Amino acid sequence: MLDSETLSLRDQGLPIIAIIGRPNVGKSTLFNRLIRKRRAITDAMPGVTRDPIPEKWLLGNHPVLLVDSGGVKLDQEGLDFLVTKKSLGLLQIADAIVMLMDCTEITAEDEMLIKTLRPYTDKTIIAVNKVDDPVRDDLVWDYHKFGYPRVVGISSAHGLGIDVLEENLLEMLDMVEMEEAPEEVHRVNIAVLGKPNTGKSTLTNLLTGQETSIVSEIPGTTRDVIMGEFSYKGTPYTVLDTAGIRRKSKVDEDVEYYSVNRAIKTIDDADVILLMIDVTTGLVEQDKKIAQLIVRRGKGVVLVFNKTDLLSGVGNELEAIKDRARFLFPILSFAPIVPISAKEGIDVEKLLDCVWSVWRQLNKRIETAQLNNYLREWSDAYQPPRGARGHFKVYYGTQVSAPPVRFLFFVNRKKDFPQGYIQYLKNCIRRDLGFTQIPVEVELKERRRNTPDTRL
Repeated sequence: MLDSETLSLRDQGLPIIAIIGRPNVGKSTLFNRLIRKRRAITDAMPGVTRDPIPEKWLLGNHPVLLVDSGGVKLDQEGLDFLVTKKSLGLLQIADAIVMLMDCTEITAEDEMLIKTLRPYTDKTIIAVNKVDDPVRDDLVWDYHKFGYPRVVGISSAHGLGIDVLEENLLEMLDMVEMEEAPEEVHRVNIAVLGKPNTGKSTLTNLLTGQETSIVSEIPGTTRDVIMGEFSYKGTPYTVLDTAGIRRKSKVDEDVEYYSVNRAIKTIDDADVILLMIDVTTGLVEQDKKIAQLIVRRGKGVVLVFNKTDLLSGVGNELEAIKDRARFLFPILSFAPIVPISAKEGIDVEKLLDCVWSVWRQLNKRIETAQLNNYLREWSDAYQPPRGARGHFKVYYGTQVSAPPVRFLFFVNRKKDFPQGYIQYLKNCIRRDLGFTQIPVEVELKERRRNTPDTRL
């Protein structure tokens, strides 16, 4: 019986290539090699990858869905059972299977997988990994004894034999390499960040409508960045579930270190960040540090106060929690707060409506003429203060990017320009130009002497 998440991979309408194997044979290294980026965490510790990790990949410029899977184990207890179940569930829906093995040894888990894959022989490639020395080339012949027609020796770490593997995949999928790739459809990218056990994976599963991420009471269950897709009101979304981010002093395992760094890097890949807060504990110092990273990169952020179903029900309890968050973390004063219960599915539509609103503001542009008309009004209402060398002046401004939303103002003197007036300009931009829910950056530049005087 296939779970809904595995079946949903079919809904994306792309050929599916699954990488299968026991732990520590180099599946994630091969996955990263093929997609040409470090999406999956690689480590010498067995069992690092737990959730299937799908990623769109161009195979001969044909879009396909490449899926890295967790290592299949014989001893299936606790999380190992869930990992193995998800990995083996890919076999039925995959159009091509890369069974990865280690050229230095064949284990009982390998033999179990070889037997399990027998019904899928026609769509399976045996990729013998770690053939990174000519001395090991002859070892590949031993793997023909299993009776699979396609056996390829590779080194995923060094890129050897990857071209042969890709040629076999193209032939298996009846594809011919194309000169140009099709254009990408833009999606709204959401990243779910926060401390461990705030409900990130529960929310991700709810949004995608399937068990995209393994949910467990064990902190640190999610290690890789798990990607899922869904549509809401006609707009396609990608959601990235990340590892829980803890204080450096609490991160004592190499794998978790890379998980946390990968989660932080996800900020760059997202349009809007959902900062998950356990409403029963409120914002903590670590949340503030995450928020600073988000603001610094000019990304949208929504404070998601999760687990509202656990509140006591005392009047104004939720409002008091919101007020405390605003007081403790003024850097997030612009960020909308949306209380939800991911477990019970309460107010998730309100959250998505908020995400859409934030995304639209991030991509909004203001004409230069309109901005300068407002700038005259702002200057009339409140002139820049006087400095030791006379009045500071703001001549004109323009929006230089979106996203991130950045405005550039030309002034007579940049040095010692009052920070209070810069904040005033930011507040006016938010209030009058419709950027109420996102970070806004204001930069100053001294006007050149030969620039015509258009002072306000």
